[in-house]
Amino acid sequence: MNYLDTVNKRTLEYFKVLEPDFPEWLWEYINTEALFKQNYISVTCGTIYSDLFESSYFYSSLDHSIGVALIVWHFTHDKKQTLAGLFHDIATPVFKHCIDFLNGDYLTQESTEDLTTEIISNSSEIMSLLKRDNIKLEEVNDYHKYPIADNDTPMLSADRLEYTLSNALFHYNKLNLQEIEEIYNDIIIQSNENNVSELGFKTLDIAMRFVRAMSKLAIIYFEERTRYSMQFLADIVKKLNEEKLITIDDLYSKKESDIIKIIESSKYSKVYDIWKTAKMVNISQQQPENVYFVHHGAKKRYINPLVNGKRITLIEKEAKELIDKVLNYDMSAYIWLDFDFWKGCEKMLDLEENSKKLQELKKRLDQIGDSLWCWKQRISVKIVKKYYTLKLIL
Repeated sequence: MNYLDTVNKRTLEYFKVLEPDFPEWLWEYINTEALFKQNYISVTCGTIYSDLFESSYFYSSLDHSIGVALIVWHFTHDKKQTLAGLFHDIATPVFKHCIDFLNGDYLTQESTEDLTTEIISNSSEIMSLLKRDNIKLEEVNDYHKYPIADNDTPMLSADRLEYTLSNALFHYNKLNLQEIEEIYNDIIIQSNENNVSELGFKTLDIAMRFVRAMSKLAIIYFEERTRYSMQFLADIVKKLNEEKLITIDDLYSKKESDIIKIIESSKYSKVYDIWKTAKMVNISQQQPENVYFVHHGAKKRYINPLVNGKRITLIEKEAKELIDKVLNYDMSAYIWLDFDFWKGCEKMLDLEENSKKLQELKKRLDQIGDSLWCWKQRISVKIVKKYYTLKLIL
């Protein structure tokens, strides 16, 4: 189990931008079993598995966590803050924030974070490393206490910066690596309006390049295809759990690919395949009939960064317009594909079972037909024999 044996070369090139001098002490933590499980979970919340989305690059939850740690280390060179950044998603289940949707937490998407302390404390590997480095559990189990690692929306933190840059680079082609390097190198630690440390830009023009990319991504994070996909996956997981085909523990112990195999071998395989191969979702303001639909909002992830200590929306009209577009996005539409999740699966299953029964019946009828043909031949032979016997007598 070695992260370097699995990581994509492009990801390593990106990491080189975040921190040219990789902190070697971090490797032992990265390769612990508890953290390495995140290597099998996509940051896309399962959307990578559908043709509704253009992305095919697998950037894992572990990749993201390492990226956050590298950003924190780059700006602070503080081990405790860096480890808090590394561990911040250690409690992430398969399909990531889809499980927040399962828990009804689609507006804040924080319902799975409570397990962070439990998972770290239950890892003998991590606890041993922390003890060796003279670091207490409570100093690394909550990255919210470190404003460079995390802060409230719409401020810029290592977490928001990382997923903005990596999504722009790997999933949605909004920035190339050179542009990311220019953006990243313009960032320094500044003091915000509350006299709290925060990452911010030195140059307005570069900050605007970041905001333009960020505002496009912000809409992708909650637009119709995304809300539909996340709720759809959450509902499949919920049904599989109710039917005892998977457990809640499975969501934290199995790979995403393992859960997908279970879905594809279940009665939900047909509707999953419809979603997987769909090119676009249907949208209307009227509730559709006889189909599975999604009709709720989602968390709005956006950033209003500092430029030399001032929010960019206060000094640049275009930035305010772009962010207002995100904030005013209408999420009142009904979203659906052409199937009924709740009834359709049962009907599809019935059709499959009926098809099997029909095949068995056809086979049985063929066997009966063969038998009848044999009896017909035997009867014909007997009649012929009797005919010739009678003719000889006469």
